[in-house]
Amino acid sequence: MTALIPARHSLTFRLLTAQLAVVLISLLAALIVAALVGPAIFNSHLDLSGPIDPRQTDFHIQEAYRDANYIALAAALPTAVLSSIGVSFWLSHRLGQPLWRLSRAATAMSSGDYQVRVPISDVDKEVAALSLAFNSMADQLEHTEELRRNMLSDLSHEMNTPLSVLLVYVDGLQDGMVEWDADTHAVFAEQLGRLSRLTSDLDDVSRAQEHRFDLVYSTVAIGGLIHNAAGAAAGSYQEKGVALEVTGSDSTELIRVDSQRFAQVMANLFSNALRHTPAGGKVHVRVLRQGVGTIVIEVIDNGEGIAPEHVKYVFERYFRAKRSDSDDQSGSGIGLTISRALIEAQGGTLTAESAGLGKGAKFTIRLPLLSK
Repeated sequence: MTALIPARHSLTFRLLTAQLAVVLISLLAALIVAALVGPAIFNSHLDLSGPIDPRQTDFHIQEAYRDANYIALAAALPTAVLSSIGVSFWLSHRLGQPLWRLSRAATAMSSGDYQVRVPISDVDKEVAALSLAFNSMADQLEHTEELRRNMLSDLSHEMNTPLSVLLVYVDGLQDGMVEWDADTHAVFAEQLGRLSRLTSDLDDVSRAQEHRFDLVYSTVAIGGLIHNAAGAAAGSYQEKGVALEVTGSDSTELIRVDSQRFAQVMANLFSNALRHTPAGGKVHVRVLRQGVGTIVIEVIDNGEGIAPEHVKYVFERYFRAKRSDSDDQSGSGIGLTISRALIEAQGGTLTAESAGLGKGAKFTIRLPLLSK
């Protein structure tokens, strides 16, 4: 849950108010001391002067007034200064404490502690916004570090399997235990093809992030594209025992897309839904028109769903939510990343939503329609 920034005045306003408060407290302290000390000193001075010559009355009054002011100020100013220092120290501590916590947390993060967080300060909204931004950055860095570790582990696993098979066959060929025949050729072709696909996937995700796709546009009916994609995936669904239902494959609404790249996106979405839906489950694909200028394609499954904290990450490269050991762990975790980049490059959007674990997921494509 995102923390809310306290509804406080701005830092500028609060600093100005604090300075005015210091000035007012200093003046008030000086006035109070002067009011309490001044008259007593004035009267005491007159009493000490004894009988006053009427001709020197003005002189003695002025002298008494001047001395009373000097003595009152001498007492009032230190009091005002001490009061100002006390108020300034309190305000500085109140403003500096959250900044000090931020500095300490930033130092900890620079040392590799990505779990450090700072409390949202209630001093003012600027400091609260800074704390909120820091926590958000820490969340992203922690997630990025987790993705990096998962990526290295996944890529190592993906590359290790075909390489291990190839090394075994190479050793067998060198020792004369294995002959080069059609079966050996097929094994080499399959494993090298797997490595080639992995390399191609890595290149695709890099191109996707940098928006370097070469697209060949054509005007096609959306129904035909969905029908072809569903037909290509039907065999895999039947083999696993997952029902595939398609609504709207007869739609004649026209869109302008790269047909091959769009087919790649749909293949990724079909494969992703199948991977996360157990046998006996169901995947529903439907085509809808939204308003006058948008076509919507939804891929809905009733499978394992997505945890709320993972929904915002499903399109990030190499992200794969942890599942049980019995689940299919194949794939490099970049299909959805590539799919979203391809849809966005063609002027559309691809979003994901889920009601939670065990409640299925829905992936939604929105593309602009061509006017007939």
